[in-house]
Amino acid sequence: MLEFDVLSLFPEIVSVPLSQSILGRASNGGIVSVRSHQLRDWTHDKHHRTDDYLCGGGQGMLMKCEPIFEAVEELRRENTKVILMTPQGRVLTQSVVRELAAPCTEPSGSAHYIIICGHYEGVDHRVVEKLVDMELSIGDYILTNGAIAAVVLIDAVSRLLPGALGDERSSEEESFSDGLLEAPAYTKPAEYRGMKAPETLLSGNHKAIAEWKLEQAVQRTRANRPDLYEKWAAAHPEFFAVGRKKTKPTHYKNRPGQ
Repeated sequence: MLEFDVLSLFPEIVSVPLSQSILGRASNGGIVSVRSHQLRDWTHDKHHRTDDYLCGGGQGMLMKCEPIFEAVEELRRENTKVILMTPQGRVLTQSVVRELAAPCTEPSGSAHYIIICGHYEGVDHRVVEKLVDMELSIGDYILTNGAIAAVVLIDAVSRLLPGALGDERSSEEESFSDGLLEAPAYTKPAEYRGMKAPETLLSGNHKAIAEWKLEQAVQRTRANRPDLYEKWAAAHPEFFAVGRKKTKPTHYKNRPGQ
């Protein structure tokens, strides 16, 4: 089982969305367990304060180390990894997600993560120095609090577990699984308001369909995520070999700023 203990000032932000849909079913099936804790439960003053002014001055308030230390020490086990959600952390990518899910993809595998959700101006740095194994950020922007980021992390990791998705191929064929964005997808009807689904996808020729999907994924990645495209192109020079048959290109619109 994959287990998460989340420390937050707003535990409902974590518990409510993760009780729905795929994650809800995974939890009911014993694949993943998410426990969301109110950090104030580890305070001892009458006001249950979890923050204080910054040493040396500065704007805002900083989360105190005492309740965080006590909470982690109570919840930690031998195999626990402590993660801090913070804008200063390593950017969460699909490779990081696979890294965190890896212990649970093997038979009888398990993992336990304690997630500390930052708030205000962050946490006292002694928490980072003595407790945290990994600092993670879900992107280069600022959120109201780390509980929102924790939900993203838990969802991304949990869906890679065997049995979490209805079709195990789903997580293998998604964007970023091979360094590219997903190819366009279509469903019935084959024609709608004059717009037709590509004939290749209706041909039943699995080899041609696979080639079409790869070609379209490359084009889509080049248009929308040139950073990913450059990495993929450098690692796959055979794709650009002279004489290789290519499918008809789709004209993707570049995103603003590209």
